[in-house]
Amino acid sequence: MNKLRLLPLVALSCLIAAQAHAGWQDKLNNLMNPESKEGKILSGATQVLSSSQEMTYQTECTVGESLALDSMQRFGQPVQNEALQKYVNLVGNAVARNSRRSTIPYRFVVLDSPVQNAFAAPGGIVFISRGLLDVLDNEAELAGVLAHEVGHVAEKHALKSIRRAQFLQGASAITAATMKGSKGQQFESMVGDMQSTLFDKGLDQGMEYEADQAALETTFRTGYDPAAFVSVLQKLKKQEATAAKSGSWFSTHPPLDERIARLSARLDKYPSAGSAKLPARFAKYVKPARSGKSVK
Repeated sequence: MNKLRLLPLVALSCLIAAQAHAGWQDKLNNLMNPESKEGKILSGATQVLSSSQEMTYQTECTVGESLALDSMQRFGQPVQNEALQKYVNLVGNAVARNSRRSTIPYRFVVLDSPVQNAFAAPGGIVFISRGLLDVLDNEAELAGVLAHEVGHVAEKHALKSIRRAQFLQGASAITAATMKGSKGQQFESMVGDMQSTLFDKGLDQGMEYEADQAALETTFRTGYDPAAFVSVLQKLKKQEATAAKSGSWFSTHPPLDERIARLSARLDKYPSAGSAKLPARFAKYVKPARSGKSVK
């Protein structure tokens, strides 16, 4: 397999500029209004999720944005560092372009939370906590974490989990006109159940192992050292005894020993000779953020 060239940061700058956080925040706020376009799409999504009907990307994205809004309320707001956010988006979009679902737009957000976690909402919204970012030492490790989450989006794991849990089975259609009262409360409860499944309990182990494999494949195709993702898991393993468990990778992912063993057994398929780690570029953007400074 030929590795695809690492996408330079400058080449992706225009793409990220089009995904300004301010515009996204406005769209998230519209989800709270049942009369808005976003609110109506989200209301109608309950019917689709409770059936075998294929979900459109627009509906998937709107469901993801609703979960993203809930997640920021629970885990913390985006870190107020534009250079850091842009950098993480550039790395994330580099791996996303080499993923199995490269045709949709992805958005990557660093949350101001000390809990070590990363998670993906449907439609291509990926979060990584400041706590997990602080564990990493180079760009290849960051790429591996983001590629794991992109793998969840590519395989639509979140939507499959929601359907499998059957939270929406038997629910009547909820429309913009009936968002108030008992049906509105029912809808809010179901969104809360989705959030609990995705961000507290976690996806099932098979999906996590599938996303781990995607991390190796995607980072390798992008030109990063695939062993870097295994390095991240090894670092987390060393911290497991003292790290906060609730809402972290420790509580929402399979045992680290098993994940490390599975991935290590596959590394010989992805030779790392000539692959990039880029610790200096990573340090340029992440170390100032750790100290509260901004990159000029």
